[in-house]
Amino acid sequence: MTGLIKNGFNADEIIVKGGHSNHANLLGEQLGFQVVKKVKQLEDTDVIFIAVGANALDGVLKELKEIVAGKLVVAFTGSATISHLKQVLGDIKVAHAIPNTPVKVGAGFTGITYSSDFEDADKKKVASIMGYTGQLVEVPENQLGILGTVAGCSPAFLDVFIEALSDAGVKHGLNRKLAYDAAIGMAIGASKLAKQSELNVSALKDEVTSPGGSTIRGVAALEEYGFRNAVIKAVDAAEE
Repeated sequence: MTGLIKNGFNADEIIVKGGHSNHANLLGEQLGFQVVKKVKQLEDTDVIFIAVGANALDGVLKELKEIVAGKLVVAFTGSATISHLKQVLGDIKVAHAIPNTPVKVGAGFTGITYSSDFEDADKKKVASIMGYTGQLVEVPENQLGILGTVAGCSPAFLDVFIEALSDAGVKHGLNRKLAYDAAIGMAIGASKLAKQSELNVSALKDEVTSPGGSTIRGVAALEEYGFRNAVIKAVDAAEE
C-alpha cells in the first residue's frame, strides 16, 4: 500500500483486511486507507491482492472463497501457483505476482502470470493499479520464480555492493556519508542510463573502459577475484 499511495493512488479506493497485529491499523491511520476486520467487508471490491506468508495462504484463500465470484485475485505469495489458487478458490480469474522492494518508491519490478481466463481488459485493470509501483511484466509461470530471484533478491545484492564500494571510499579518505552518497548516486544514475540507452550494458561498460585506464584495471580486478561468478552463484543459491 505504501508504494501505491505515495506514488499517487487514491487511498480512499483501498480497503485492507487487518491481521492479528495492529500494524495495518497504524499504517491505515498514517496513509489514509480503510482497515476492516472481516473478509466479508471486502465484498464490494473489484480486485483483491493477497500479500501473506506461505503458511497463511490457504487459510486466507478459504476465507476469501465465499466472496471472490466475479473478482480478480492477485497473490503475491511465492507458493501461490495458478493451479493452486484455482483449486482452492474455484473457477475465478487469478494471477500470481512477485514484486521487489523498490515498489515502495514507485521503482519496482514485478513479474506476473495470469490464469488463461484473464482477458485483456482484466490485465489492464491490474496494470493500472500496479503501474503506481513501477514496472509490471507478464511472463510464463515457469519463469516467474527465476525472474523473482533476479529482480527480488538482487536489491540485497546491490546493497552489499554499495556498502563495499562505500567501505572502499572510506579506506581511501572519503567520509562515510559522502562515500554512501557517491555509491548510491552512481547506482541510480547507472541504472537509469542502462534503462534509457540504446546500448546494452556490455557496450556501456566499454564506453568507460579506456585503454590502460583506471576503470579497466578495476574491471580486471573484479574478474580476478570472481565478481561475475559470485553474482551467478548468489542467484543459484537463492534458487535452491
